[in-house]
Amino acid sequence: MHKLTIATSNPHKVEEIAAVLGQIGIECVPMQATGMPEPDESGATFEENARIKAVEYAKALGVTVLADDSGLEVDALGGAPGVHSARYAGAGATRAERDAANNAKLLRVLAGVPHARRTARFVCVLCVARPDGSIVAEARGTFDGWIGEAPKGSNGFGYDPLLVLADGRTSAELTSDEKNARSHRGDALRTLVRSLAPDRR
Repeated sequence: MHKLTIATSNPHKVEEIAAVLGQIGIECVPMQATGMPEPDESGATFEENARIKAVEYAKALGVTVLADDSGLEVDALGGAPGVHSARYAGAGATRAERDAANNAKLLRVLAGVPHARRTARFVCVLCVARPDGSIVAEARGTFDGWIGEAPKGSNGFGYDPLLVLADGRTSAELTSDEKNARSHRGDALRTLVRSLAPDRR
């Protein structure tokens, strides 16, 4: 496998994935506008949604596709927003507007919740599928921390400015290299690499 089409419209995700898979000689290309409707992410888990996207896009495009489903789980909210993370607030015409609305809603919902109960984690599930719909590999990664009281940092997207790590920085305060080394997507990608290139175990 020398080339993967990355099934996302988020350029940040493509960059993070390419930075890791490029090390084992896999070229990652963003998915171009297809005109096809987006797959219905009706799964109850990140795994189910990643499979839905990978298989449907691979069959439709006739190429090998890597899809991911990722989000934030907050323990005090029973794991929410979970698979609904991207549109938790249901508002915003652009990605930046949706991110801001999602972060604002999360802080409102957690207002008054003490630090000890604000534990949370990012989850990322990756799935690679061939054009015939067969699944080549799957991987899951997590990135643990807790939800801060206010956003901090600008090197990230989504809920990155709210997830505080053990060293006191948020995910959005990490450099790109630090994030790739520690994040949920980096964790999942390293597991995926071991599946795609067993000699790198």
